[in-house]
Amino acid sequence: MEVRDFGIAVAAAGAILWATSGTQRERPLLTGAMPEVVRAHEANAAAHPDDVEVTRALAQAYLDAQQPGLALALLTNTSPAVRAEARTQHLYARALLDQGRNADALAAETNVVTACTPRADGPSASPGCDGALLASALRRTAILSELVTRGVEDTRANPEVSFVAYQNATREARVATE
Repeated sequence: MEVRDFGIAVAAAGAILWATSGTQRERPLLTGAMPEVVRAHEANAAAHPDDVEVTRALAQAYLDAQQPGLALALLTNTSPAVRAEARTQHLYARALLDQGRNADALAAETNVVTACTPRADGPSASPGCDGALLASALRRTAILSELVTRGVEDTRANPEVSFVAYQNATREARVATE
């Protein structure tokens, strides 16, 4: 009789555990209105895989949704022609920065500066470059250089040092004339 009671108790405990365990749901990767925006860009990118503008729009949507890993995967696996474009490299550097890879982001951003800097003795800047892109790349390069010099690989992991590096990189000197 004791073994029977023990068996019933074990079976009841097992049934209770099974009934209360249920399945766990993961929180969604994208929330709010972002999934529809990203889905639309993903559908457009699937229909036009070699279109530079469409690929950049999807990468930007991923970055706006705070999913730099998805943007990196997209930009890494796209065609070489799309990857070589300066604006795409600029987005790639931003995704690396958001992933906490400042040294890699600096290298990518340096490529953008090199591609967009006008040359006096040769061909002009790469297609797709303009003053705004060059200014943004130069500013980001200065900030990333300061971060890498200070040994900060992940900006979010070291907010105090990152703030000091940002302040040093963006410091302005003003001259007052009388």
